[in-house]
Formats: sequence, structure tokens, C-alpha cells
Amino acid sequence: MALVRLSLSLALLGFVLSALFAAPAQAQGPRGWSICNQTSYVIQVASGRPEGSGTVVEGWTKIRPGACEVLLPAPLLPGAHYLYAETSDAHRGGTRIWGGDEALCVEGNVSFAIETLPDCNAMGLDVRKFRPVLVENRSRWSTVIRETNKYTLDQASAAGVQRLMADADVFSGAIDGNRGARTGAAVRGFLRERGLSEDTDDRDLIDILEQLALDRARNVGLTVCNRTDGRVWTAVGRRNGDGWESRGWWRLEAGGCARVVDEPLLQTEHFVYSELETEDPAKVRRLIRGSDTFCVGRSKFVIPGRDDCGASAYRSELFVATEIPREGKLVFEVFERDFGPADVD
Repeated sequence: MALVRLSLSLALLGFVLSALFAAPAQAQGPRGWSICNQTSYVIQVASGRPEGSGTVVEGWTKIRPGACEVLLPAPLLPGAHYLYAETSDAHRGGTRIWGGDEALCVEGNVSFAIETLPDCNAMGLDVRKFRPVLVENRSRWSTVIRETNKYTLDQASAAGVQRLMADADVFSGAIDGNRGARTGAAVRGFLRERGLSEDTDDRDLIDILEQLALDRARNVGLTVCNRTDGRVWTAVGRRNGDGWESRGWWRLEAGGCARVVDEPLLQTEHFVYSELETEDPAKVRRLIRGSDTFCVGRSKFVIPGRDDCGASAYRSELFVATEIPREGKLVFEVFERDFGPADVD
């Protein structure tokens, strides 16, 4: 039932898979192939272009909320190109992804250009799933990346500032793209505290806030990383107040990570459960070595307690205990060897 979990969890995150690149590409804008970010997130973008009998993949290009960047200069070669985008690690709640089904090699978080390779892992590269984009004009082509909220470019820029202020623990308010009095006062207060001009534009403000949020993210929370060649779904169990709770699902592409807890961790064990997708949509490989039972749902869930899962229409799964966090943070990695044989989801 991985497809059910995918569509529901993305919708709850505010994204719809069929609307990843919702606006039709058009032969307008600056020369070359440009990508416009009409989301409230800072994104990193990689692209694939035809060259000879293969594909050249290049990345990463940072695109701020409300901004457009040219990925490929003109002249363009009409035909199938490929596009993949993911959110900055500065944002809470795990990585959001805009992609498709075309597996191509990428390299970490550094600039790269890679020709088509038969085995990404053999070359020490990661795999990402790209979406095809049909480019039909040699001079200029534009593709828009959106989330469910239909922001204009200006609204996306404002929403990006609002989101990053929350991610950096500077200010918590609505993320709606409206430059209202409350948001304006919060921005002015932040700039004054930093000794910055109130005329600082959104571009510079977004960069400053992103760095603050990145610094915060590196020092707190639980991050789960997928070191397999496939797509992994993960959930976490932990103490919450006087009781227990479980949360899921986070989607981790091959080589990807998700920060599943966005606050300093208690100095005690946490618990992780993961499922590795297989070629058969009805079967998954489950994380082995589990020792502690928590409840999980079929779609995105937050479940208080860990008993009587069946009575609440949930199912029980064995979660793996983590190491004790150090200084409020922990990274938990899952490898191919950590999963058992495929069985029915």
C-alpha cells in the first residue's frame, strides 16, 4: 500500500504529487531553461539534459522562494530534459521532494556535472528520481515548481521569509505569503537585533535566515538517513511528556535523510521503524532487529500511546532502539543489510 501512503502523506504535508510542476512550461522569460520557485521553501535543483546518446546531469542550483534561476543557457536542444528538486536542510519536518521515476546519478551537496552512468553506487554517487520535462523551444523555456498553496512569486518570497523565521526560532506566525503588520514588525525587529538595515531585501534576508536555521538544525533533533538503493518510509517512536507516541511517515529517497524530530532530544533511547520498497508494490522489506512495539498507521499519523494498536485500527510493528543521543542530537542510518526479506505490506 505504498502508493496510498505516498499520496496521503504528501497531501498532509501540503503537496500533491500530480502538481509537482503544476504550471505548464512556456517559451517565455530569460533565454535558456529557467526554473521558478513558487513555494515557501528554499530548494536545491538538479537537471538532466540530452547530450549525444546519453544524459548529462548537473546540480545543485539554489533557488530562493519567489525567485527564478536559469539552469541551462540557450540554445536549448528540444526534447526530454529532467528535473529534480528538494528542500534545504534548514527546513523542519524532513526533506520535501519534487521528482518522478527517472533514476539518475547525483553527487552530495556539491556542484557537479555527471554523464550517464550504469552504476551510481560503484562511482560513489547517490541516486535521485527525476521528472521528465519536455522542452519545445531552442531560445527559452520556463518551468514553475509549486506547492498546494498557489502563491505568486512575490507571495512565495514573503511566505519563504515567514517559514524560515519559524525554522530558525526567530518568530512563529502564519505562513500565508501576506506581508501583514505582524510579519513586518517581526522582520524589522530581527533586522534591528542583527544590526542590519531595514531596507534589506528578501534575497539577503532569506540567506541570513536560512543560515540561522541550518545552524539550529545541525545542533538538535533526530535525523534518519537512507543508505540503500531504494525508497524507504520511516517512522519514529519516543517518549512525549509522561507517555509514548509514534509518528510517520517520512519518505527517504536513496541516499536521502530526513530530520524526524526537530527539537533537542531527551537523553534516552528513541525508536525507529522503516520499510524499504520493492519492485512489487504489494511487498516491502521491514527493518529487522526491532525490540519495542509501537503503533503505525497506513497514512501519515501521530499516535499517542503504544498499546492496543488493533483496537484503534492501527497495526503493531517492532521499532529499533537508537543509541543514547549526545547533546540533544542523533543520526540513525539504515542500510540494505538492516532489512529482512520482502513480505506483504
